[in-house]
Amino acid sequence: MTPLCGDRAARILTAMAPLRIVLVDDHEMVLQGLSTILGRFLGRVRVVGQALDPDTALKLAGTLHPDIILCDVRLKGSSGLDLCRKILERDPAANVVLLSAYDDEQYLFQAMRVGAKGYLLKQITGEDLVRHLERVAEGETVIDAGLAGRAVASAARIRGGEFWPGAGLGLTQRESEVLALTVAGLSNRAIAGRLVVGEETVKSHLRAIYRKLEVRDRAGAVAVALREGIFH
Repeated sequence: MTPLCGDRAARILTAMAPLRIVLVDDHEMVLQGLSTILGRFLGRVRVVGQALDPDTALKLAGTLHPDIILCDVRLKGSSGLDLCRKILERDPAANVVLLSAYDDEQYLFQAMRVGAKGYLLKQITGEDLVRHLERVAEGETVIDAGLAGRAVASAARIRGGEFWPGAGLGLTQRESEVLALTVAGLSNRAIAGRLVVGEETVKSHLRAIYRKLEVRDRAGAVAVALREGIFH
């Protein structure tokens, strides 16, 4: 363990020392709201940095070495999941907690795969949020209670092959539908028409698919789908 990691562990264990938090969200209003909420618990947590983009977040994580980085799952042009992975590559002892509006167990599965120490929903109360952050600082992994129950059931169904194609690779049901139509050779416009959604929505799903399958483009996604036998 590096000296910085040791310093962080010592600070967490120091009685009455508030947890040092860095907030990451691509909406300034959300950052302000979170900062205000956490500001009501000054004896327990303290916001030491805020970032609107992944590059700034990485810099703050590297210079401030906060106790916890509280990050949105989706960021403009990027992902909180990707940011979590990069932070942990640089500092494996970092604590990243993802805060999301998406009540989707597949996002939870992805969060756990990249090493996040928590997945909480944005409707959480201030008191519960602080309590969960304190648990993370004590070494626990925290998950929204309702989502955790569904995730256990989903995991069992995935293992039993009773889920949608692609679930085992972390794809949501809608992403699996988009990938299936991509494999069938449909254009973005055609997929949008088939699913009755906007073309930008299809592009957003494709970006998520590329990230989860660790490919760069449609051809790569199709290749993975065929290699893994996702669609028969």
